[in-house]
Amino acid sequence: MIVRPAVQADAAAMAELINAIIVIGGTTAYEAPFDAVSMEASYIALPELVSCFVAEDAGGVVGFQGLMRSFDPDDPLPEGWATIGTFASVGITQRGIGSALFARTVETARMAGIAVIDATIRADNIGGLTFYQRLGFVDYDRLSAVPLRDGTPVDRVRKRFDVQT
Repeated sequence: MIVRPAVQADAAAMAELINAIIVIGGTTAYEAPFDAVSMEASYIALPELVSCFVAEDAGGVVGFQGLMRSFDPDDPLPEGWATIGTFASVGITQRGIGSALFARTVETARMAGIAVIDATIRADNIGGLTFYQRLGFVDYDRLSAVPLRDGTPVDRVRKRFDVQT
């Protein structure tokens, strides 16, 4: 497996990967599908982007992880914090993809002066909660009853990883 920075040419494969996760539901806060253009705007060319890495195996993208500074006025993070999103191909999770991506992400976060990484995860995403806990993230907050597009309330667990320790 190769971990490398994401480039524009990866956007379609990244969109395909995350769209398969979205269709299944329950493991991502995203509910609307991506295309190559929206993926590039969200994870490759975002002005607040700290890093985005892809994991490649057998010539194809099998996972990606983005780290970005806060840009949501409705959910601002403190100065020096960034938020993370990790995605691995359906059917091949728990094979070290996320951990390999995180090693590169945390290295880049340190170089960028990021002190804390936030992972905000749906409370019903047991795999995601376990993944981030295994990496050393700890709970620090909970957002209650955040509505999905259909109005269904789902809690979000906020975890943090202290980079500079």
